[in-house]
Amino acid sequence: MKNKIAIVFPGQGSQVVGMGKDLYENFDSAKKIFKKVDEILGVNLTKIMFEGPQEELTKTENTQPALMAVSVALIEVLEKDFGKNFQDLCALTAGHSLGEYSALCASKALTLEDTAKLLQIRGSEMAKCGQKTAGAMCAILGVEIEVAKEIASEASSGDICQVANDNSVGQIVLSGSKIAIDRAIEIAKAKGAKRAILLPVSGAFHSLLMREAQEKMAQALTQITINKPMVPLVANVSAQIIKDSSQIKNLLIEQITGAVRWRETMLCFEQNGIEEVIEIGAGKVLSGLVSRTCPNLKSRSIQNSEDLKNF
Repeated sequence: MKNKIAIVFPGQGSQVVGMGKDLYENFDSAKKIFKKVDEILGVNLTKIMFEGPQEELTKTENTQPALMAVSVALIEVLEKDFGKNFQDLCALTAGHSLGEYSALCASKALTLEDTAKLLQIRGSEMAKCGQKTAGAMCAILGVEIEVAKEIASEASSGDICQVANDNSVGQIVLSGSKIAIDRAIEIAKAKGAKRAILLPVSGAFHSLLMREAQEKMAQALTQITINKPMVPLVANVSAQIIKDSSQIKNLLIEQITGAVRWRETMLCFEQNGIEEVIEIGAGKVLSGLVSRTCPNLKSRSIQNSEDLKNF
């Protein structure tokens, strides 16, 4: 292995008003990325990112391309201003949910244009599904994945309830119909979970209630070309290393209704000789999760120009 670093990209929940602003002000290469994403989408996403309001940034159709834009701008600065090519920086890559698209863009499997358009469609269609169905999500802390699966199975009782994110040891998110998620919270407490809390989300993401969004994404993905990634990807739904571009399309489609197997992704990194995980983008959610599952892995985040210079 040429180096022992994996680079990961954040998903929804990491957004904050002001993200990417200092990159825009300090690096022309970053400014070009933000402006290009605005042009591609026909939306002044940069203004929403830098000025808010938070409610506008939190709309799924804005959040998804916005988080990708920050991640890709950071990669662009590393490549153009610091002379560090993505494929030389890391041996493996992954992204949490929408972050998988950022990873594919960084590794040149997807163009920036295709990535931005796909995420706008993905966000918009997921939001529509959320409006149509009474869906919800809850975080369950302090139980193993097998117990979380039992909770989901018992709570479903004719409704939809499934594991959406297996984030780390002891942190699992369930998704499904509101009635089933309410049941899951009570069952989780009875089974000894430390906490079981309803999440402030607009839909049952990564569940079968997103089937319509999945169909729309399948159509959108048929229109684009996916190249072989320059850095192998550890996919959300399989937690396996993917090098073949023909598999990526199917995995992205499956990901809409399938679980993000993030805990297993960290284990995959460790089993393949990775020693450090670097999160590139807004927030520190993913770098914070690393030690819970793999205490031997080092982790850090690169969010702004100061982090870039230190790196």
